[in-house]
Amino acid sequence: MKYISTLLAVKDIKKSRQFYEEIFHEEVKFDFGRNIVFKSGICLQQDFALLADISPESIVERSHNMELYYEASDFENELNRLAEYQYIKYVHPLKIHAWKQQVIRIYDPDYHIIEIGEAMESVAKRYLQKGYSIEETAKIIQHPIAFVKSVELGKK
Repeated sequence: MKYISTLLAVKDIKKSRQFYEEIFHEEVKFDFGRNIVFKSGICLQQDFALLADISPESIVERSHNMELYYEASDFENELNRLAEYQYIKYVHPLKIHAWKQQVIRIYDPDYHIIEIGEAMESVAKRYLQKGYSIEETAKIIQHPIAFVKSVELGKK
């Protein structure tokens, strides 16, 4: 058995498709009308309750029990780009984790949480460029020394 994709139950397939194409540059692999499969593996399904033979009332909005995760190498640029979309609803403003990664979380049109994080390679580069050693950077960003070395050598 192998993992294939993540399917999100959506109310309005057109609205959700537009959101993921506009905001995350997702590309459609298959469009089956009420089911969209993006090349990334994310799927959108309108009328999920009918498909899964479950009660429509059992589909909970804002369940806050899962999220999709995206990373951005140029996090600042992505923040600026997202600010142009006035309709985006934020779970929280910019946050910096203990490992120094910047993140924001937003909702999609059906209130699924999406985290957008600064790529950890970018975090490592930032500290290396500030003059921190490989060991110091690894400790600050809470990643293995081998990871930081690979970033320094340009392998990441």
